Amino acid sequence: MQDDFVIVIDTREQRPYCFKGAVTKALAAGDYSVVGMEDHVAVERKSKQDCYSSLGKDRARLKREFERLSEYDYAAMVIEASLSDFLRPPGFSQMRPSSAINTLISWSVKYGVHVFFADSRHLARALTYRILQQCHRHLGGRQ
Repeated sequence: MQDDFVIVIDTREQRPYCFKGAVTKALAAGDYSVVGMEDHVAVERKSKQDCYSSLGKDRARLKREFERLSEYDYAAMVIEASLSDFLRPPGFSQMRPSSAINTLISWSVKYGVHVFFADSRHLARALTYRILQQCHRHLGGRQ
């Protein structure tokens, strides 16, 4: 299978990564996908602050996103923080770090959504690229 693929960036993504040749269009779930695989592959990007906010006051919305992602052949959430950094909550959050990580692990198992921690935005971008590349390589013929 050819390894050339085009990344799709959701129109609602507030801080999109830069990928050569990427296109922007509305995605039903997630922030990133691959052209032709939009209903099969998705990567949701979260900053640490956004993740804590989503697990707290926007919990119902985030749970619905996990439910949508569970219908995909492959879905992931990439968090722009190392695990040790994530376990130090942002100043605004009253959520205990153990509650945040336990929810992510529970929903990851329940909904089959892979959760990755990346030490920086730069590494999270690289990880997102590699995830989409491997999805294209291994799942490209399924749709």
